[in-house]
Amino acid sequence: MRIQKYLSQCGVCSRREAEKRILEGRVSLNGAPAEIGADVNPEKDRVVVDGKAVKGIVEEKVVLAMNKPVGYLCTNEDRFDGKTVFELLREPYSEMKLFCVGRLDKNSQGLLILTNDGELANFITHPSNGVVKRYRILLNRDFDKTLIPVLLDGVMHDGEKLRALRISTLANKDAPLYSRRLEVWLNQGRKREIRRMFEAVGYFVKELVRFQIGKYELRRISEGSYKKLQQKDIDKLKSNPQ
Repeated sequence: MRIQKYLSQCGVCSRREAEKRILEGRVSLNGAPAEIGADVNPEKDRVVVDGKAVKGIVEEKVVLAMNKPVGYLCTNEDRFDGKTVFELLREPYSEMKLFCVGRLDKNSQGLLILTNDGELANFITHPSNGVVKRYRILLNRDFDKTLIPVLLDGVMHDGEKLRALRISTLANKDAPLYSRRLEVWLNQGRKREIRRMFEAVGYFVKELVRFQIGKYELRRISEGSYKKLQQKDIDKLKSNPQ
């Protein structure tokens, strides 16, 4: 079994994140720095990530949907200061080795998936699967609708081309600050993608809420709370809206 798949099945992180950690030199295999694609024998080999031995393949898969509040970090690494989303978990989930799928930055809120299922995480985040994430945003000033085709075609920011899948105004024209509010669809997973995209065309995103992944929509989960997803909801995460 390749080491990145092994790490995902052990609930350490997704395969993409495993590759990143290997390249950063944070993973060792039998005492030597690991390489992407290295074979692991779970019965014999010793794998260490960030100084901690990997305990083995996770048997019970857990998937939680959280309504993340502003002010919390999507990390379980000790080197970061500040509150993390894992501090919001209660037993038994607070004792499990869960990780975030598709992070939200500290100033963003809404739907966040926490799991120990690396294969599910890889499916949701890998660009080849094109899983759609939907967001509602508030800008610092009225939006120029003529920029929609520009953002759909893609804009450059820090050497990366950032592209929205769909952008629309809100259906309710009586909503406060209507001309500053948009709904944005993404099917990529670049860091702070929406904030950077709008920054590239001269706007600042004041509020960002993710409310849907695939066909699963955030409903009836209060801010800072979460629920365990059943298989029908997990299937929705992997299916795209029309």
